[in-house]
Amino acid sequence: MPTACDLVLTPTHLRFAGRRFPCSIGRGGITADKREGDAATPRGLHRIVGMLYRPDRLLPPAPWASPIGPAELWSDDPADPAYNTRVRAPHGFGHERLRRADPLYDLVLLTDWNWPDARPGRGSAIFLHQWRRPHYPTAGCIAFSRRDLLWIAARIAPGSRLVVP
Repeated sequence: MPTACDLVLTPTHLRFAGRRFPCSIGRGGITADKREGDAATPRGLHRIVGMLYRPDRLLPPAPWASPIGPAELWSDDPADPAYNTRVRAPHGFGHERLRRADPLYDLVLLTDWNWPDARPGRGSAIFLHQWRRPHYPTAGCIAFSRRDLLWIAARIAPGSRLVVP
């Protein structure tokens, strides 16, 4: 049963702490059978396990936030032994830059999707991050306006639940 401390995705928004936040999900919709590259948001009960932020663009949004350094990457290559984890450049496998030129990853909440024991091909990171523009679909993550994401980050705790029905 969801509580006020849970992030609960609905067809039109995300609920958290008694508020409703417009958000975007993966262009592949919601799926119970998540696969790498399907651009879908995985159904299920997920936990918030980390918070990353760009220290050159933001102050720490919460005491438990970790800064994103210039060489920080996220492995999204199923052949990589470090698949679905934070890695550093140079990195010889497929990856995504965490320190992007655009503001999408200025603040990232990490979920426990396919983590800590990642199964290759099951899909890498599902982040909560800033959207490109209102309701523009993601590659599977959940995205918000910068203002709403900062509000959520200031109030969420490690281990908080993300409910994707």
